[in-house]
Amino acid sequence: MTRSFPDDNAAYETWLRTQCEVVDADLDYKHERMKRNAFVFLRATYFRWARCIGKICPELKNAPTVLSVGDTHVENFGTWRDAEGRLVWGINDFDEAANIVYPFDLVRLAASVRLSPKIAITNRDSAAAILDGYRAGLAHPRPILLDEQETWMRPFVACTDDDRRKFWAEIDGYPGAEPPAQVAGGLAGSLPAGASVLRFASRTKGGGSLGRPRYVVIAAWRGGKVVREAKALVTSAWNWARGLAAEDIRFIELANGKYRSPDPFLAVRNGYVLRRIAADSRKVDLGADEEGAELTVRLLRAMGFDLGSIHAVGSGSADRIRSDLDERTEDWLHGAAKAAAAAVQQDYLEWTG
Repeated sequence: MTRSFPDDNAAYETWLRTQCEVVDADLDYKHERMKRNAFVFLRATYFRWARCIGKICPELKNAPTVLSVGDTHVENFGTWRDAEGRLVWGINDFDEAANIVYPFDLVRLAASVRLSPKIAITNRDSAAAILDGYRAGLAHPRPILLDEQETWMRPFVACTDDDRRKFWAEIDGYPGAEPPAQVAGGLAGSLPAGASVLRFASRTKGGGSLGRPRYVVIAAWRGGKVVREAKALVTSAWNWARGLAAEDIRFIELANGKYRSPDPFLAVRNGYVLRRIAADSRKVDLGADEEGAELTVRLLRAMGFDLGSIHAVGSGSADRIRSDLDERTEDWLHGAAKAAAAAVQQDYLEWTG
């Protein structure tokens, strides 16, 4: 019998306190934020997904296993600059990476489309677009470069002058903080040579990771300011849901995968992920206003393509996945996403009750 969502939520948060120093105010904010809508709720509750998805979609449990993203959803895509300064787009958060059957990443992505506030196509067409892109990514895996191949995507991640002003106003408003010595050292060490630390601060950001400590360092360097973030990492909730012992964190293994052009500033040290944050490092933001991105066939194909490129790593992975896909019905993803989204809605109603 599946436990109630509140029971699972309490159990997960109790476990989380054994893994990191939980920020109670951020956890309270997360609880309130989860009441906004079912899409925000989905983002905040990967632990529940990990616990229940096998029962929701039992027909997928025997599919090939690959190193997976886990917490795949439509807002887990954004931009970064690679070692050549090129603008790259793709999945950029691998907190929940674990060995999982490959369809569950696809189902979570398609379910998030169903629950999202900005969609321009039918649920059936959105699932088909994701699968079409996924197959293309398996066949011809590569990073998505916005300066060469996918120039059409630039409007989704454009950074306006107003966006830049908002970014720096937000940075200036972060409250001062004293990170643990190892975290402060890691942040300072991630700065360019000759940078001068101006201050350390705390940051409240994210969906499912709310409650974990986040720190930033703001530094002066060659006429301007640069910012680095440190976010606490714990073992994937996929392992928690199965009562497995803590494993090595797989974040960097996926972020720096064979078919990606990685962010050279991204690193994991002492249980924290370190990254550069900047005004032009942009996530796909569906938002609640008219300025939010709208999900289209083209954008969903790109999301599927990037996921396929991630899953294609490993000897024979792409072939095994293709063979499994060929045995499934045309509408399998549409049906699985429908069932998964309905389960999320049920949990959401129980939470907001």
